[in-house]
Amino acid sequence: MKLSTRTYRGAAAAILAGGMLLTAGCGAGGQADRSSHSGEQRANDGSKPAPVPIAPDGGGGAPAEGVDGGSEGRQKDDALEDSRPAADYLSTFALDVDTASYGYARRTLADGQRPQPGDIRPEEFVNSFRQDYPRPKGDGFSVTVDGARPRGAEGEVDGEDWSLVRVGLSTRPSDRAGERPPAALTFVIDISGSMAEPGRLDLVQESLGILTDELRDDDSIAVVTFSDEAETRLPMTRLKASRERIHSVIDSLEPTDSTNVEAGVRTGYDEAVEGRRRGATNRVVLLSDALANTGETDADAILDRIDDARREYGITLFGVGVGSEYGDELMERLADKGDGHTTYVSTSRQARKVFVDQLPTHVELRARDAKAQVAFDPKTVKQFRLIGYENRAVADEDFRNDRVDGGEVGPGHTVTALYAVRLREGASGHVATATVRWLDPRTRAPHERTGSVETDAIDGALWDGASERLQVTAVAAYFAESLRGGSMPGAPGLGELAERAGTLAKSTEDGAVRQLAEAIRQAQRLRD
Repeated sequence: MKLSTRTYRGAAAAILAGGMLLTAGCGAGGQADRSSHSGEQRANDGSKPAPVPIAPDGGGGAPAEGVDGGSEGRQKDDALEDSRPAADYLSTFALDVDTASYGYARRTLADGQRPQPGDIRPEEFVNSFRQDYPRPKGDGFSVTVDGARPRGAEGEVDGEDWSLVRVGLSTRPSDRAGERPPAALTFVIDISGSMAEPGRLDLVQESLGILTDELRDDDSIAVVTFSDEAETRLPMTRLKASRERIHSVIDSLEPTDSTNVEAGVRTGYDEAVEGRRRGATNRVVLLSDALANTGETDADAILDRIDDARREYGITLFGVGVGSEYGDELMERLADKGDGHTTYVSTSRQARKVFVDQLPTHVELRARDAKAQVAFDPKTVKQFRLIGYENRAVADEDFRNDRVDGGEVGPGHTVTALYAVRLREGASGHVATATVRWLDPRTRAPHERTGSVETDAIDGALWDGASERLQVTAVAAYFAESLRGGSMPGAPGLGELAERAGTLAKSTEDGAVRQLAEAIRQAQRLRD
């Protein structure tokens, strides 16, 4: 069935990362740049249907309904076995570099509780880890497509021929922080009573205090606070000769009353528009537990204000979630509507990584409205399912309609999409072609780049010879599906998954993978 609308499920989020930050990597995969400047691709103005890489086969042996792109909801293996035909072999989604769902799940497990299934977004688990993709030389993307079989070289899971196919996209990191454009950042800070809990407002103040010292003299900051109503504490102010004043404003913040998120967002965007700087990166950064209980608490009403500012002024929203509890669905939807990204912080170390190591050098963008479309070959592929990205689905025909929102991606970021793919018996040859399309952040000229994969590139056994980073991707996806009550072909039990994560942590010497292994062990203990 064709994905005709972007859908939202009640899922987790806490806010910022993504366009201002994220992960790095290397790998391999065929690439071909099709820039509009070369005349090979032109933007679709939305008046004509966009061409598609592979035409449907009419439904013969097509993916099961609801699993054609994997973006219409979670399906268990019995649904994957459904023989009802799908309309096409395309999977289209907006890029997403959020990581908040994984961060909040780790915090919840560490507190001795299982996360709510609706708070789990597998793509945010997968995108929380460093990858091995090559970096492009220019300002676009590299495209890597690879894979492996989850249960040995024969690849059979319950008698069927399944593989995991990884689509990896990567951007070039900034060479030096000084090369980026100046930043005009409006911080919208929750000072409601719930922010008094340790690890909330105190962590926000510590983070912003450090950031104030890290940003450049030509950067600007505005500060808006909100509880039962919103207040501008600092209009847009250049950091040069104003750092002490900014520190004083941040240090003076104290928790007060209820949480009126709508007032904070509205005032924050008003301030961002008023202080908007041409030639700068203009962003609103929302820091909150998002437990809205006063004013407008419906997400749609708040989203209207964000959408207007995004479209008219190009001001994007990023969010940082804090606290042991917070309004997950609201924050995730706000960030998506504001062309932004989310992250979650619960410790000083995490906050320093977000605000000090990543934010100052990653306030610029490499791509606006970025989308991916993966075209599976009906000659070799019987079924496929995208793991996660349910609320980032885009209609197939809107892939080249540049009026339809995509995702924002910054320097040095990677985006990973993992598919469960069932091959036809005896299939050999082309499996899929992945295309990423984006707009230049400054000129809004469209660009595309592609990569493809053949059957021989996904024949290897996942746990015996596949790249370590592909194995980490699989572990993260299997873990997320387990937490939300779904399943994937070849899914190990939590015990085996914890062992594999532990082995990968040692071989990669990656602390993030070690934390993943611990989170899986915590989930196993809670289940037992």
